[in-house]
Amino acid sequence: MQPHLWIRAEQRDSEQRVGITPDGVSSLMAAGFQVTVERSSCRAIPLEGYQATGCDIAVENSWPTAPHDAIIFGLKELPEDGTDLPHRHIMFGHAYKGQADGPALLTRFKSGGGTLYDLEYLTDEAGRRVAAFGYWAGYAGAAVGLKVWAAQQAGNLPGPATLGAYKDKDAMLADLATDLKAGLANGADMPNAIIIGALGRVGTGAGDLLTAMGLDVTRWDMAETSTGGPFPEILDHNIFVNCVLAMPNIPVFVPKSAVTAKRRLSVIADVSCDPNSPFNPIPIYSHSTNFADPVIRVAETPKLDVTAIDNLPSMLPLESSQDYAAQLLPALKSLDQIDTGIWARAKAIFNEHSAKL
Repeated sequence: MQPHLWIRAEQRDSEQRVGITPDGVSSLMAAGFQVTVERSSCRAIPLEGYQATGCDIAVENSWPTAPHDAIIFGLKELPEDGTDLPHRHIMFGHAYKGQADGPALLTRFKSGGGTLYDLEYLTDEAGRRVAAFGYWAGYAGAAVGLKVWAAQQAGNLPGPATLGAYKDKDAMLADLATDLKAGLANGADMPNAIIIGALGRVGTGAGDLLTAMGLDVTRWDMAETSTGGPFPEILDHNIFVNCVLAMPNIPVFVPKSAVTAKRRLSVIADVSCDPNSPFNPIPIYSHSTNFADPVIRVAETPKLDVTAIDNLPSMLPLESSQDYAAQLLPALKSLDQIDTGIWARAKAIFNEHSAKL
């Protein structure tokens, strides 16, 4: 019997992304899959597109009562209500890297007899992720960095005050053009920027955004950072966009001494957002930010603001959903072989971590 894939509504109010498009649903159904899509009060892709496929439509957040054999598919976290999880879930679990909430989530799976197939750990035989939101994370992260710079030119408060989702990238670019014009009107010169990790998906997205806005962009990758940090060249740029994950042996990019050093740097957009890692290459801040409170001011004279948001692609939910869904669809179409390949590897990682509880 072919799998039953249940597309749940996202639990976070600000999360409009979805991991499969109506075309993807049609493709699965053509292969014999049963597909159920929950209604959603915030999904970027309207329900009408899914209804047109002929799939089953369910009440929002009704997945706990889904048939036991259904595979529940969402992107971000489940409600932290402590209930057992008897189903198989495909989602970003954030449970394997020492995150504070990880043990509780794994305990719920272990108690309920369910399984977590973590989207971050769906990898091919070479260990490469089969799908990632990286490009749009970089694109949005660079946009936030530029908005923070523009807000600095307008006044003393860290800003912008809040952020939200855009209808599409054209709406984001138009908004940024308005911000940039206002910043330059206050007498500032056009900012420049440096990206570290510029050759990856995240860095490519950041570079494309900043280039579209007319900034002069310095692009660094492994070759430029192989000698070890810190790197005073970063301080010669207005905006630094970090697109490199914290890991052992990564050099320090911006040390604590940079806060009081002579510098042009006034904005750090840490797209990788690993403030609690012992390998954090930007050890001048200690917690992530979010859409409601996007900026940490770490210095006043001259200003230095850090933005480090962990769900940046949510700012462009339509484009990021379409891109990610296209990457992931081949894997979803192999769910009829869930005991092999990428799914078996993901389950093995879940079993390994669950056994440590």
